[in-house]
Amino acid sequence: MAKKNFVLDTSVYLTDADSIFKFDNHDIFIPLKVLEEIDKHKKRQDMVGINARKIIRTLDDLRSKGNLQKGIRLDKGKGIVKVMSYETLKESIFPPDLDIRIPDHVIIATAHAVRGEFPKRKTIVVARDINMRVICDSIGLDTQDYLTEKAVTSSEELYQGFTTIAVDDQLIDRFYAGEDILLEQEDLDEELYKNEYLMMVSNANPKKSALARFESLHNPLHKIIHDKIPDWKINARNKEQAFAIDLLMDPTVKIVSLVGRAGSGKTLMAIAAGLQQTIGLRDENPYSRLIVSRPVQPMGKDIGFLPGTFEEKMLPWLMPIQDNLQTLLGNNKSALEMYVESGKIEIEALTYIRGRSISNAYIIIDEAQNLTKHEIKTIITRIGEGTKIILTGDIEQIDNVYVNETTNGLAHAVEKFKEYALAGHVTFKKGERSEVATLASKVL
Repeated sequence: MAKKNFVLDTSVYLTDADSIFKFDNHDIFIPLKVLEEIDKHKKRQDMVGINARKIIRTLDDLRSKGNLQKGIRLDKGKGIVKVMSYETLKESIFPPDLDIRIPDHVIIATAHAVRGEFPKRKTIVVARDINMRVICDSIGLDTQDYLTEKAVTSSEELYQGFTTIAVDDQLIDRFYAGEDILLEQEDLDEELYKNEYLMMVSNANPKKSALARFESLHNPLHKIIHDKIPDWKINARNKEQAFAIDLLMDPTVKIVSLVGRAGSGKTLMAIAAGLQQTIGLRDENPYSRLIVSRPVQPMGKDIGFLPGTFEEKMLPWLMPIQDNLQTLLGNNKSALEMYVESGKIEIEALTYIRGRSISNAYIIIDEAQNLTKHEIKTIITRIGEGTKIILTGDIEQIDNVYVNETTNGLAHAVEKFKEYALAGHVTFKKGERSEVATLASKVL
């Protein structure tokens, strides 16, 4: 394999602090400007800040092996890592259109300098920043995305959680009659995952169908027992909602991911199922409390500094959760306050979940598409015995500049857990909030 030079943009390090170790025997060049930009993020209390501090510590540890200016070999069989400045560049090799005072352009200029120093070796700029990749390509620099962080090649390939299969008419009759139905491999066009839902359609009559959950070829098809949440008057309006309620109410499924556009009902049903199993009108509820959280990620322009107490500062971000809770509680604000004060309901900023060990709880992480893979891992590893976690989000609405449709933490969770019986997933195809909301999601 021909040796290559890779120049990594700041966005790569802030996404994955271990990125320098993932380029085999190729050499890594770190522009000085990247170190300056990383330093600006080191005091942040989110995953970006964690990654900034980690890569700084990693580089400091490497200094014990040599000199970063001259280059330090990462490990046996690995390439070297070297910090480099673009120094002075002539206009003949760097377009005068690009303002060298802009950090991204300094990084691009450094990549130019690397290519000039190693004319016989391919130099590639790796960036999560789409515009940086476009600029690099426009001026003749090889560039690529940081592919190791992709859950899937494209968002269309993301696991849906259900499929349609054609079956004999008699099989559907037997299924409705209560008979245990075992599928044979020859009945399937492709391999099914554990807890994947099926819409079985009759070969003889396309209008005749049945819904079921696949567990394995050795287990009968699971009948969908729960398609409503009675205490909160939530009924499934389509098959995807029926699948979701079935997963949300099943205590054996500990990790549930729900992906869908705004208005599909994913968050409302997740909260309703959580309320049903924590403060529901039953003799014994399986969970002692409901914890609902979401990333502190503004949509559009950041509203900046907010005065007041912690609760007042967090209110703009947590208001959508409170809206759903109050809707389910009959717009009874005092009831919500009572449950919050008693500890039955916790509305928590995601920043403060890290470091906790949470047992016997029903946890909902809303807007999970704005989390990185590492943030999702950090959250799920907090889960203790007797706890169920629900991840909801819309991968088409991402406000975090460090992730996209294929690299966000929710997409990673969907793909990584799909093979395990402990997890289940549903992708919502239809909006149910209102006719107006459904139309807007389609045409705007």
